[in-house]
Amino acid sequence: MIRSAEISATLAAYDPDALGVNEVGTFISRLVAPLTIAEQSLASLADALGRVLAQDVISPFNVPPYDNSAMDGFAFDGTALDCSSDDITLRVVGTALAGAAWQGQAAPGDAIRIMTGAMMPTGLDTVVPQELCTVAGDAVRFAAKAVRRGDNRRLAGEDLTSGCPALRCGDRLTPAALGLLASLGLPRAPVLRRLRVAYFSTGDEILSLGDAQRQGAIYDSNRYTVFGLLTRLGCEVIDLGVVRDDRIALEAALRHAADTADAVITSGGVSVGEADHMRAAMRHLGDMAFWGVAMRPGRPMAVGLIPRIPQPPAGEAAVLFGLPGNPVAVMVSFLAFVRPALLQMMGCNAAAAAPIPLLRARSVGAIRKRTGRTEYQRGFVRQVPGTLPEVRIAGNQGSGVLSSMVDANGLVVLHHDQGHVAAGDEVDVMMFDGVI
Repeated sequence: MIRSAEISATLAAYDPDALGVNEVGTFISRLVAPLTIAEQSLASLADALGRVLAQDVISPFNVPPYDNSAMDGFAFDGTALDCSSDDITLRVVGTALAGAAWQGQAAPGDAIRIMTGAMMPTGLDTVVPQELCTVAGDAVRFAAKAVRRGDNRRLAGEDLTSGCPALRCGDRLTPAALGLLASLGLPRAPVLRRLRVAYFSTGDEILSLGDAQRQGAIYDSNRYTVFGLLTRLGCEVIDLGVVRDDRIALEAALRHAADTADAVITSGGVSVGEADHMRAAMRHLGDMAFWGVAMRPGRPMAVGLIPRIPQPPAGEAAVLFGLPGNPVAVMVSFLAFVRPALLQMMGCNAAAAAPIPLLRARSVGAIRKRTGRTEYQRGFVRQVPGTLPEVRIAGNQGSGVLSSMVDANGLVVLHHDQGHVAAGDEVDVMMFDGVI
């Protein structure tokens, strides 16, 4: 089992009290690299959304399987366009419908009325849209300049080629990928087992839903936020509730979580307060790295491995992500560090596990920013015709203010060496759509 000290030694300027966001990402990526899921099964397409392919899917035939028309119109031999620069008149000798091949034979100067998706008749290679034509009896007339030879014809195999990979091992199955599999007539897909992730909140002040309110206590929002994030990611989620500030209880919960899941997420208890027993419990059970991350929100964080008992021959362990307790800090830390790590553990290839793309936008107002840390500020992006999108800061930026997270549609990412932002300056935005 790789140890945190071995990874830390490879990081330049390693400072556990102010570790940069990039260094944290590198550390976690190396920690989880050998922990990819191996078990696989066949899943029906109805149960495959978000799953990760366990092997390449090879196309058993061409898609489309034959040349076909891309629209309703008239199919003809495109050499007719070489003979005229004015209007072209052709004789209509039949109709080709989708789902059946036209059985006739077109001669030079003939055209076939054709519907979208219908097989192109032998010898015909061009389709003129019907809205560009004038029809009189059995004749159709259109301007020679209306089309070029080969227009509006879908070629056999232009989507997928027989014998070639249609999808790659490690791809996540999106709605488009499910449709692609269905186009190959495949009712099931070879997928890796869903990643199992256990999570719990810590703290004597935390109330579960249904508990009576009491002075000094707050309802637990983090478990439901984490549940949503994990479900969106396609994980099998294991909710272990709330664990009190008691070292014995914390160790028991961590041990149970590690023996149950591939990864464990906790919120709260990773700072240095007197009542925060999580550090001691983590250290006792596993190999942990504790950091003050140079970011806002989300400074305190812990990452490490908890060996399973009984330990398998390979020394298998669960990955632990100890996140801060503030609600927004939990979400930001998850997006910045946990999400990429879980995608890697799920068996995603590099493309499927790539970081969330950053959108370039223009800041509506000035933003104060201290150099030497990465800041994630909630923002709302709107499109502006003819120029870059605009982003404005969305409400109160306190790390416990969930309402501004709800109002936002992205995080303005202010990088480590970046300073104050003036109104009109360009900034990077991590968009939420499809992620949270």
